[in-house]
Amino acid sequence: MPLDELRSLLARHAGPELTTAVDDVLISRVEEPGDPSASMTGTVMALIAQGAKRLALGPRVYEYRAGQYLVASVDLPVTGHFTEASPERPALGFGLTLRSSAIAELLLQAPAGAVPRHADAPLGIAVSDASAPLLDAVVRLLRLLDQPRDREVLAPLVKREILWRLITGDQGATVRQLGLADSNLAHVSRAVKWIRENHATSFRVEELAQLIGMSPSAFYRNFQAVTAMSPIQFQKRIRLQEARLLLAAHPKDVAGVGYRVGYDSPSQFSREYRRLFGAPPSQDAARLPGATVGAPVPLP
Repeated sequence: MPLDELRSLLARHAGPELTTAVDDVLISRVEEPGDPSASMTGTVMALIAQGAKRLALGPRVYEYRAGQYLVASVDLPVTGHFTEASPERPALGFGLTLRSSAIAELLLQAPAGAVPRHADAPLGIAVSDASAPLLDAVVRLLRLLDQPRDREVLAPLVKREILWRLITGDQGATVRQLGLADSNLAHVSRAVKWIRENHATSFRVEELAQLIGMSPSAFYRNFQAVTAMSPIQFQKRIRLQEARLLLAAHPKDVAGVGYRVGYDSPSQFSREYRRLFGAPPSQDAARLPGATVGAPVPLP
């Protein structure tokens, strides 16, 4: 069974780092469920071979388990945790970073009509059952970790096969738009990148829509479809996640951290921080170092 061999390969090669000898291929091993934690997804396909995980993106909740994969087409702020993991039966996952250039190249080479185009932006995160051909390709790619002589030549070919299985699979609409420079998803991705790089700067939705080349109504509709949040709500989530990272390094400077991420009101910063993380900044900061230092971030 491909899933059995996949578990065996992941268990053997999982280490303290997520990265592997194959570019863009990630491996995750988690031995306890842990508390829900905030992170960014990256643009990635994450396949679970053992265990189960729950992710929240705004009001949307995604659950996936062994034999299922998640696609994140935009680097999104999520809160998640493994719901099934133990030292005896750890959660095991495979990840592949999705590169828009590689997807675009495949789309250009695809026969006419083989992959449809979609005008509307798809969901930023989607979950599906992994097909037998997709599992087989992932297993063959992981086998190459034990075959350094063949790896340089064959790994790029198998990664292309995996991308093709994704492009033509259940979540193909989501993956395909990653490779279309003029897609609505590409416009939303540029807006997400701008907000992340300018999270401390206030903006008007109309101005950001104009910056990325969309009408305000189309921008708002597509942004909310992809991220499950309005642009302002998305900025707030990015600000608070950045604040938490800063507090891990500067736990005594709560007011200064709030100001650095864009809050003029300490009370508003504390209120919104507590709403997201379940504790006020000063209390949460006291427990951050032990929880965040030395542990790799698992796949989404």
